[in-house]
Amino acid sequence: LFAPCAYAADPAIVYVVRHAEKTGNDGDPDLTPRGHARAAAIAAILRKAGISRVYTTKTARTRQTAAPAAKALGLALREYDARQPARMVAEVKAGGGHTLVVGHSNTVPQLVSLFGGAPGADIGDDEYDRLYQLIFGADGSVTTVLLSSPAPD
Repeated sequence: LFAPCAYAADPAIVYVVRHAEKTGNDGDPDLTPRGHARAAAIAAILRKAGISRVYTTKTARTRQTAAPAAKALGLALREYDARQPARMVAEVKAGGGHTLVVGHSNTVPQLVSLFGGAPGADIGDDEYDRLYQLIFGADGSVTTVLLSSPAPD
């Protein structure tokens, strides 16, 4: 007789993205119209990804980037301290499930590394299209898939 097949639970997946295009570098800038369009595109890409938590920093640009996805999924934004990302990473790992994390050009590579992924090259100041998909295996491995959010017209 054959033993019943055991099916592993779906792996946890974390999506990490830099905020979309911003209006400037002073203070706490909002997104540009192009940035809002990119945020909507990210929400469309992730609408069926099974995301159950959305994390942003306290800045307007990260909140505005995450807002369309959170709204479409009926989720509240969770704020994390960009200066202490390890706390948020530990919380995400402990919670399991699928999560979206929005950061900044200078924090996204560190976030990807803290999750156990491979961030690749630094993110340029004018680069907004990287969307990391980090897939956690049952054996503790992390597979990094580099996706791209489309450039809005």
